[in-house]
Amino acid sequence: MIAIYCDKLPRILKTKKYLEEKLNVKITNQGREVFVEGTPEEEYTAGKIIEALNYGFEFKDAMLIKEEDFITEIISIKDYTKRSDLSRVRARIIGKEGRTKSTLTQLTKCFFQVKGNDVAIIGYPENMKNAQEAIISLIRGSKQANVYKFLEKHQIQPVLDFGLKDNKDNL
Repeated sequence: MIAIYCDKLPRILKTKKYLEEKLNVKITNQGREVFVEGTPEEEYTAGKIIEALNYGFEFKDAMLIKEEDFITEIISIKDYTKRSDLSRVRARIIGKEGRTKSTLTQLTKCFFQVKGNDVAIIGYPENMKNAQEAIISLIRGSKQANVYKFLEKHQIQPVLDFGLKDNKDNL
C-alpha cells in the first residue's frame, strides 16, 4: 500500500471509480492522503497517475502513463537558478497566455505542467531529454526563440527499417 498527499483531492475522488477499474487497484482516502492498494506494479502506476493529476495534468494526459512507453519527470526550478523571484521564472516557462508551454509541447511531444516551484513533464523517454534541456534553459534565462531553435535542430527522427540492411546477428 502506498500513500500520496494530494492538494487536488476532489479531482481524484471524482474519477475514483474509473481509476480503480482501469488501474486494477483499490483507492481510499483519509483527509488529504490517498492510499492505493494492489499489486506492486499497479500501485506504482496508479501512484504516478495520481501524482500527475495532482500536478494538474488533464485526465487523458495522466492516463498515458499507463502505457509503458510514457514516463514522468519533475524538475525543481530552485535546483537550476539562484534567483529569488521564482514567479518570473514560472512565467517564462508558461509564456503569454500559455504560448511557450504549448509550443514546447508541440516541439517535444511531451506534456508540461507548472505547479509551485516544480515543472512536471509526461512524455516518451526519447523526447524527455530534449524537454528537460528546454525547461532548464528557460529556467537559466535563455530566450524562448533560442530554445525553440534548439528543439527544432534536435528533433527525434523516427527510424524506418525496410529490412534492406543485413543483420549482423543472422551471419
